[in-house]
Order: sequence, then C-alpha cells, then structure tokens
Amino acid sequence: MEDEEMSMDDRPSPKYENVEEGGANNETPLKSIKSCSSSSSSSSLEATAFIGTTSKETSTTNSPITLRSRYTLRRRRSIQQKDEEGSCASTLAATADEQSSLQPTCKRFKADSPGEARKSSHTPEGFLDPPEDGKCYIETLPEELLTKVSSYLYEYDLANLGAVSRRYYRVANDINTWKNLYQEAFEYPTPLYHPCHGKFEFREPARWKEHNAWKESFKQLRYGIHVRPHCAKIYTGQSGRKMLHFETIDTALQHVRAEPSQEKLIFIHQGTYHPQSIAINSSIQMIGAAPAHPVQRRVFIENSNETTLSLGDGSTDAYVGYMTIKFNPDNNSQAVQGVPIGHPHYYALQITDESSPTIDRCIINSTSTVGAAVCVKRAGANPKVRHCSICDCDNVGVYITEYAQGTFEECEIARNQLAGVWVKNYANPFFRKCNIHDGKDVGIFIFEFGQGYFEKCNIHANRISGIEVKNHANPTVVRCEVHHGLTGGIYVHEKGRGQFMENKIYQNAFAGIWITSHSDPTIRKNEIYSGHQGGVYIFSEGRGLIEHNNIYGNALAGIQIRTGSDPIVRLNKIHDGLHGGIYVHEKGKGVIEDNEVYGNTLAGIWVTTGSSPVLRKNRIHSGKQVGVYFYDNGHGLLEENDIFNHSYSGVQIRTGSNPKITRNKIWGGQNGGVLVYNGGLGVLEDNEIFDNAMAGVWIKTDSHPILRRNKIYDGRDGGVCIFNKGRGLLEDNDIYRNAQAGVLISTESNPTLRRNRVFEGRAAGVEITNGATATLEGNQLFHNKFGGLCLATDVRPILRDNKVYENQNAVEKAVSRGQCLFKISSCTSFPMHDFYRCISCNTTERNAICINCIHSCHQGHLVEFVRHDRFFCDCGAGTLERTCRLQTEVRDNDTVYDSATPTETDTQ
Repeated sequence: MEDEEMSMDDRPSPKYENVEEGGANNETPLKSIKSCSSSSSSSSLEATAFIGTTSKETSTTNSPITLRSRYTLRRRRSIQQKDEEGSCASTLAATADEQSSLQPTCKRFKADSPGEARKSSHTPEGFLDPPEDGKCYIETLPEELLTKVSSYLYEYDLANLGAVSRRYYRVANDINTWKNLYQEAFEYPTPLYHPCHGKFEFREPARWKEHNAWKESFKQLRYGIHVRPHCAKIYTGQSGRKMLHFETIDTALQHVRAEPSQEKLIFIHQGTYHPQSIAINSSIQMIGAAPAHPVQRRVFIENSNETTLSLGDGSTDAYVGYMTIKFNPDNNSQAVQGVPIGHPHYYALQITDESSPTIDRCIINSTSTVGAAVCVKRAGANPKVRHCSICDCDNVGVYITEYAQGTFEECEIARNQLAGVWVKNYANPFFRKCNIHDGKDVGIFIFEFGQGYFEKCNIHANRISGIEVKNHANPTVVRCEVHHGLTGGIYVHEKGRGQFMENKIYQNAFAGIWITSHSDPTIRKNEIYSGHQGGVYIFSEGRGLIEHNNIYGNALAGIQIRTGSDPIVRLNKIHDGLHGGIYVHEKGKGVIEDNEVYGNTLAGIWVTTGSSPVLRKNRIHSGKQVGVYFYDNGHGLLEENDIFNHSYSGVQIRTGSNPKITRNKIWGGQNGGVLVYNGGLGVLEDNEIFDNAMAGVWIKTDSHPILRRNKIYDGRDGGVCIFNKGRGLLEDNDIYRNAQAGVLISTESNPTLRRNRVFEGRAAGVEITNGATATLEGNQLFHNKFGGLCLATDVRPILRDNKVYENQNAVEKAVSRGQCLFKISSCTSFPMHDFYRCISCNTTERNAICINCIHSCHQGHLVEFVRHDRFFCDCGAGTLERTCRLQTEVRDNDTVYDSATPTETDTQ
C-alpha cells in the first residue's frame, strides 16, 4: 500500500512490555486502545502513518525472552528477508528491538502501573493468564463487535490500532466509523477534497479513488483550525485527537499569524459572526463548515461599521469559501438634504493592491445604498471569484476600478438596485459563465476607459440595458446571451467602443443594440433576433462596424441608421423582419456592403429624409414589398447589388429622392424593376434590369430620372414605361426582348431619348400615345415585332437622326392578310392601329374594334373611327355580344385586362 493509505510498514507497534511467561506482571494482551495511545501521546501518535512518520521512532527496546503461549507475537521480518522455507518475505518490517535479537519476543501492552489491571478488574483471578488450551479469545470475537469497539476511538487511536495486524487495520478503517468522526469534527455531509493549498471541492465518496473517502478527507484537513463557539470539547482534551479550536474568528487569525509554519486553514462553523473588520495579508484559507448543503447559507460573517472582509498585499494565495459575507450598515435611513448617508468606501468584500485571492462559493451582500458589495481596485488586484452569489444589494453588485483585474466565473449577480457590475478607470476583469439578471438598473456598466472580457455570460431581464458602454470604455463581449431586457440589449454611447462577437441578443423590449453619440463598437458574428423593436439602432452620429451578423425576426428594422450616423454594415444576413431590413433616415449615412437582405415584410432597404448611404454588393431579394426604397429626399449610392424577386418593384424612387444607381442587377421581380414616381429623380447607369413581371423601369407623376447605359431586357411587360407627366433622360441604353413596347410614353409625359438601341421587342420599339410627346435623337429602333416607332393620333414628337429599320411590322402585315389583330396580340399586347367603334352594336371607346373586324364582323353596321392608338381587338377577344368571324379560338374573358400599372409603396 502507498504511504498515503497508511501502509503497514509505516505504522508503529503499540507500546509493549516484555515479560516472562507466567510472571507477576502479565497484562492483558489488548488493553483499552485509548490507554495504549495515551501512554505515548507525544511520541507514538506522531509516529503513525496518519501523520506520515516511521515506526522506528516509537519502538521500545527490551531484553528478549521466549514464550510458549499463543500470545507470543511473530517476529517481524525485513522486506528483503526470506524464511527458511524460501517463502516470500513478510510485508511487516522489523522493529528496532527485533533487529537486536534473533529470538522472538513476547510483547504485551504496558499497564499504567504494576498490577493496575488486576486491581481494577472484577473478573476471576487468573483471567489474564494465557488460557490453558492455547486459544486467543480476542481472535474469536466477531468483526462487527471489534468495529463497534473501535467506533469509540478517535482518529489517532484508530491509526495506532490499524498498525497491530491486518485484521485490526481492516477494523480501524471502517467507513462508518470515519464518517462519524469526520462529521463530528468538520460537520460536512459530503467529504471535502483538499489536495493542495487553495483547492476545495465536495466530492461524493464514489468519486474518490481511495476506498475510504471520509478518512482521506480527514487526513487532508487534519491541520485546520476550527472556529466553533461553545464546542471546544469536541476538539480539545480528548485522547487520540489533536485539533485547535477557537471561539472567535479574530483569535483564530491571531494564532495563524503567530504560527507561520503551520498550514493556514481555518474552518468557520455554522452560525452568525460579527467580528471586527477582517484584514487578510497572507495566504490564509478560510472556509465555512456546516452539516448540510449549501454550506454558504449557514455560515455568516457580518459587519455594520466598516468593510467586512479585506484582502490586500500579500494575500496572493488566500482562499475564502463557502460562507456568506455581508456589510449591513446601521445608518442607511439617515439623509442630509435628501441625499442618503451611507458608506461609499465600505464594502462586504474588498480586494486591493498586489493580491490575487480565491473567493469560492460565497454569498456576498451589501445593504449600503451608496457602496458596492464587492470592490476590486488598484493595479495588481486580481482575485479569482468563482460560483459566488452577489444578489439583492441596495447598490452596485461588483465594482472594479483603477487598473484592477480579476476573474469571475459562474457567479450569480442578480436583483441589485444599481448595476450588477461596474467597470471603470482602465480596469480589465474577466467574466465567464456568469448569470447577470433582474437588476433594477443596468446588468453590466463599463465606463470611463473601463475594459473587460465577458464570455458565455447569461445577461437577461435587467430593467435598463443588459450591457451599457460609455466614455471611451472598450470591453470585449463574446458568446454571451443578452435577452429579455426591459429596455435594450446593449447600449454603446458617448464615445464608447467595444467588441461584441458571437453573442445571442434576443427578445429585448427595445433595440437589441443601440449605438449613439460618436460611439464606434465592433458588432461581429452575433445573432440578433426576435426583438420587440429593432435589431441594431445607430443614431446621433453613431458609428461602428457591423459585420457577419444574423439579424432576423425583429418587430422593427433589422438595422436602423439615423441622425448623421455613419457605420460600416457588411456581410450580414438581415431577413424575415416584421418591418424593413435596413432603415436609413434623418441624414443617416453608412457603408452597407456584401449583405444579404431578404424576406422582410416591408422594404429590404429604406433610404429617406436626406440620408445618403453607400449600398454596395448586397443581395436584396424575396421581400414582401420593395427591394430598395428611396423617398422624401433619400439619396445615396446603390452600386453592384443583386436585387431580385420582390413582390413590389426592385427599386422605388419618389418625392425628391435622387440616388445614384449603378452596375446593379435588378431582376425577377413580381412587379416592376425600377419605379420612379411623385417627383422622384435619380441617375441609373450601367444596370442590368431584366425578367421583371412588369416594366423594367416606370417613370411617372412628374419624375425626372436619368437612365444611362443600362441594359433593360427580357421583361414580361414593357422595357421603359413613362406616363402621367413623367419626364427623364434616356441615354445610350440597350432595350431589347421585352414583351411589350421597348419604350412606352403616355399621358402627357415628355422624356428625352438619346442614342438608345431598342430592338427585338415582341411589340413596338417606341410607342407614344395619349397626349404625350418626346424628343428622340440618334436612337436605333430595329427588329421589333409591331414596328420601330408607333405614334398615336395627334402625337408630334421631336425626331432627330433616329434610325428605324428592319422591324417586322406585324400589324400592317396582319391587316393586309385580313386577320383580326387579336391574332397577333392576344389579351396582353397592344398593337397600335386604327381604333373603331360600332354604333350599331353600342360599343364604347373602351371596346376597340380592328379594321378587319369592322369590314367582316360588323359589315353594314354604323361604325365610327376613334383614333390611331394602342389596343387589342375586343371583337376578336370575345368581349362583345357578336361573335368574331375572323377569330375562331375561344377566349376566357376573365383574362382580358388593360396594361397593368405598378404597385406603389406607401410610407409606413
């Protein structure tokens, strides 16, 4: 067995007397074990393996004598020695007196005085003599009875008993015996593991590698000092036990300071203590002791006049654990001119100067209205605070300042009247896996150049923000959860900074993150979701780097930028919001690039009220309304974005907005590509606008954009539609393969078309109708189905140097073949030709009839020429009572409709 397990080689023999056989001083072979150990209390106990010395120090030297009885003990042999028969050597080492003689010796327990045993015995005379039959009656006793007898011994006696024989070693190591001894001295319901200085852990017996966890724990803790009022008899004055006991913490500390060579371990037993302010300046270990868990709720240290416990210079390896430390001042109710008088410089726990103690599993509380429960201050202060509860304080929970550090792990910081944690003045603590919640103020407040590293903390349900950063503070917050705040999640203001990475920020009543007043944090790889308002809110000239975040499911905009703010927003996913994706307003700025914005209820990106962001290389798609929406003097640069598959237009520009839109792809929309209306402006250059369900570009209601070098193609409606007094300059564009007119100009509009190529359209190249006009200069109109340039009645545009060639002129060809024009248009195309109505059939101007149907289907009727304009033939479409003779195909009248108009977005 190893020495830690009290090896038999290291156990001393009990003190014996060598006597002759049948001599007058024969004594009982196993007298009371307590008598045995007390007769050598200063030497033999020190020699036991329990305290780690050898048996040779306590062996006695006596002259050898031969006995013939069974009481003769076998000679112990050296571990190297072999017997005569060549058997293995005994594991019992020889004692000193055995080494002096080869003859076996008879060893008996030495009586306290000659004849004492007989005089005090009421047994028959000769009882102590060896039995005639040679039997040893003690050997015949059942082990249960020996165990019961040994249960009345103390730990040092048990160590001596275990040195007698293997059987007594087994008896002396009974688990229940040691458990009872342990709980009498230390009170703990579970063995406390203490392998080295400053490390304590309750371990269930099954987790110990040693068979007897209670004995091993006793061995590890045996040098501790006990503070246990009115219980001195448990520790002192007992044969077989040597423990130090004090009535007060102060006297225990005085003893420890006076004996620097001893282990500085103090057990504070259950109860409430009111010592003077405790100041620790050495590596003292103080730990609470109580008969039930949690121990810290049964050991209280309280002060009402000054700091309860201070650890200063020299307390580098100090340990304080498993107790409640409370500062409870008497004068909180006093006030001067309405200001409460408290103890601004007194705390429940204070760590200062060059000290790095361990505070473990403590409850720390202060009822002072102006102080903190825990104060860590000055350079070099670097405590380790683990598994502590700092709750229900009347002011701040933890206050760290003046370059101090500290590690706070798995602490509960909750329900404090002010911030759960204050960090200021270049302090730089480390918080890991702490639960900071339900504060009446901020969860964590970092200000005035404070720093800190916060990892995997759960910060929730605080009345103000979960984390507040201001005045040049620069913390790092990593993999925390900030949620269910009664206002915002994280609030960075007044030139605050910080790095917030890989956090989950959700279910806060206000924005998940607020950035304001020249603050410049980094927000990276966070999940910001399900907020009752917005995701990230940047205002009042806030800045910041917002990148690689997943922002979704918020009630308002995923990111809101306003009032001169200028952040960098890149590589984020902003999606499935109940409002818009990104909202830039009130002269907001910002660089918004490489983001994916999709699935939002309102616009993917809103730009309004004098704002001018840069939107670059974003994927903006699958929105339930508009992709990018400029309104009310919204400006900015929209560059190299991929904008597709929106329910409304990909881009809308209105009410004085004047963005620059360049090198974007705007496609696959369920409505139009770009809609400019209500006085909208803008410069659209080098874009690809294609495959939209309606016109690639709509210009209407006094709007005047510039379209230059764009490709507008493969639209399921027209290429560019200009109507309702729309204007604009179309220059050097390629407009091709659209289902309707390449450019349709209508209803008093007056644009300028210069050097455009309009070709391969499935209708006309350029159509001008309904009182509109235009200036066309140097355009090329070719390979269009219904013609290159089609002008309605009374339309007189300005035409200069245009080339109209190689168009299919399908309308003229159908007329010449006598076909109904519906044959070439169906319900959705509007070829320009002569428009008639039949007076005999009582048709109106909304019922157009082509010339071939007039000659065939309405032959002999009273008819009237209306005008040359865009229409499909209602006779061929089957919308009139008379059946068309030229069109035999049956049509579903429900599919007949006029040219659709774009869906406009209302400002919410």
